[in-house]
Amino acid sequence: MAALLLDVEGTTTPLRFVQAVLFPYARAHAEEFLRRAAAAETQAFIASLRAEHAADGGGPPPWRAGDDLRSALEYAFWLMDRDRKSTALKALQGRVWEEGYRSGALRGEVYPDVPVAFARWRRQGRDIAIFSSGSVLAQKLIFGCSTAGDLRPYIRAYFDTTTGRKREADSYRRIAAALQRSPAEVLFVSDVVEELDAARAAGMQTALCVREGDAPAGGAHLVVHDLEAVCP
Repeated sequence: MAALLLDVEGTTTPLRFVQAVLFPYARAHAEEFLRRAAAAETQAFIASLRAEHAADGGGPPPWRAGDDLRSALEYAFWLMDRDRKSTALKALQGRVWEEGYRSGALRGEVYPDVPVAFARWRRQGRDIAIFSSGSVLAQKLIFGCSTAGDLRPYIRAYFDTTTGRKREADSYRRIAAALQRSPAEVLFVSDVVEELDAARAAGMQTALCVREGDAPAGGAHLVVHDLEAVCP
């Protein structure tokens, strides 16, 4: 296997860290960040959220005339409540988290087997890449400021929803091309079956990471319970 492509939440990083630490931190500090950031950056975030809001057919809260900041925050919180994979939201969360990591309020949590597996795969000459719905910035922060130290030197590339949706086969074809590999040379590891189905449709090899509980019956993907079992 020439390259390993890894999901983050539920694969390298516990779900509880993302859901109980990162998401609440972003919600608590988003308004403060937008009010304190450079005007151009704040306006760019507002514009991105407003554009997504205009195209959102899911019944979002109305955009308040004359109060773009409040409208952007209300829409961002609405997206958070529904765990929507919004590119604009993920970019905003990444910047809020960046300040949290820099201040020492946040440290990226990874499973204990992750740094061991990363070191082993690199010794074996395999590439490591990340594909997450979280922004590239958010990915680099988790691995760069992790409880296991700075893991970024092990990672060749990062991909987020600007590459494509995680449940669409074309996204995985683009990633393979970016890594200069055929899809068959890449193993994608995720805890989400629908993502693995899309990667397999693109020609990648796949492994379902089941950190807790039992694997679904009759699954089409190799099941692993930690990264020690992947390319040992």
